[in-house]
Amino acid sequence: MHIHKFERWWIRISYVLIAFFIATVVYGFVSMDLKVIGNYQTIDPQNLSETPFGTPGVREVTNGGVTEYEVYVQTIQFAFLPGTSSPITVPADTRITFYVTSPDVLHGFDVAGTNLNTMAIPGQVAKFTTIFPEVREYGIVCNEYCGPAHHIMEGKINVVPKSEFDKSNLVE
Repeated sequence: MHIHKFERWWIRISYVLIAFFIATVVYGFVSMDLKVIGNYQTIDPQNLSETPFGTPGVREVTNGGVTEYEVYVQTIQFAFLPGTSSPITVPADTRITFYVTSPDVLHGFDVAGTNLNTMAIPGQVAKFTTIFPEVREYGIVCNEYCGPAHHIMEGKINVVPKSEFDKSNLVE
């Protein structure tokens, strides 16, 4: 069978590109120590009361003498606990780690105006860490369709100055 010289040329370029892409992935995983996403914590979504999600909210932790905060959030149809009925209040310029899960269906947790965005999957705990540099109010929206009232699922994060942060609202 005769293959035209231009077709042969494009076939060779395709093979070179495929080899380049494979080499790029191998380089990333071997020399840059990249990992495939999937190292996540699992829990029983029907028994959240036996986990820190049983009393969701903001917790203070000390890490090497530095005060940080952890926020445990349940995403349920059609609210964020905390976040919807009472805003999540955290201090500015402080390391905040969010833990998000869902006991019912797939939800989204998107902090509007930032790049903070995760999926809340029943049985999995999504974790991300951030520092809010400025004092302001952020909106939280569900960006994964979760049912007929999905469009009203919203919440708030209030970032306040460290001097005004009220530690009496922390969860033990």
